[in-house]
Amino acid sequence: MNWLVRHYLGIVIALAVAGVSYALGLAVPIVGGPVFGILIGILVNNLFKKPEASAAGLNFTSKKVLQAAVVILGSGLSLRQVLATGQSSLLIIVTTIASAFLATVVAGKLLGVGFNLKSLIGVGTAICGGSAIAAISPIIEAEDQEIAYSISTVFLFNIVAVFLFPALGHLIGLSQAGFGLFAGTAINDTSSVVAAGYIYGNEAGDYATIVKLTRTIMIIPIAVVFALVMMARKRKEAGTAAGVRLDFAKIFPWFILGFLAASALNTFGVLGAGPIAFLKELGKFFITMALAAIGLKTDLRKMLKTGFRPLVLGLVVWMSVGLVSIAVQKLIGSW
Repeated sequence: MNWLVRHYLGIVIALAVAGVSYALGLAVPIVGGPVFGILIGILVNNLFKKPEASAAGLNFTSKKVLQAAVVILGSGLSLRQVLATGQSSLLIIVTTIASAFLATVVAGKLLGVGFNLKSLIGVGTAICGGSAIAAISPIIEAEDQEIAYSISTVFLFNIVAVFLFPALGHLIGLSQAGFGLFAGTAINDTSSVVAAGYIYGNEAGDYATIVKLTRTIMIIPIAVVFALVMMARKRKEAGTAAGVRLDFAKIFPWFILGFLAASALNTFGVLGAGPIAFLKELGKFFITMALAAIGLKTDLRKMLKTGFRPLVLGLVVWMSVGLVSIAVQKLIGSW
């Protein structure tokens, strides 16, 4: 009961913002509920004074509800379906993801962008935007401003890609399948992939969706890699601090196992079409709610103080992914 008293106000406020944002996301799918959630949350937090009693509930929603959302989203991924339909795109997916992280490391170091923000922009651009950022941020213990900035950066280039990429595809003569492969590997958010694909043509839209599904699966190994990196960093920190012992149970991101378990249920046909559809929407709503809470905790002035270097990093990574996607297609003769 005491827990409910301390947390209910923040949860209710985040829920209210999420409800409005989810509805707006349905009306404007090219933007999506999660982006509306974080933007409206930031506006509310910086234009109005929140009740101090909402802090505990917002902290809970931004962390625990976010982790729950990632677990639930696992139910929408079928590893069997991806392996059956995405083999032809696997080479380009792997090379574009590798190029994204290489560009992130090199450009991030040159620009002086911190580890957390650099990681979030890199993984968001490389894999699937907000969902990947949501999966990685609890692992690296990212701050609210870092999450808000990275999602805003990735979203900006998503919107540019929807309008720019179809024209670019026609200019260089990409086939329907070629553009589907390009859009599916070089645009990260699902709604933007679908929008760009179907602008180009029905065949391109269908193929882009399949490629995007395959690419989304890469959240799993990437999350595991980040978990191992963070555990190694914590071990090193603990090893240099006298009398400090590392508690594996506390630092391991257990929600990843939940994500894998939910994906396994889908893969082996335990979940029917109806439950999967419901869980996918529930996961999207939970992400919208969690990002609304993050926005409600974000100080816009602190975010702006970060400067334009992370935005430049996002541009560099986004361009590297697009160029590598086209270059690899050209090399293997797919268009």
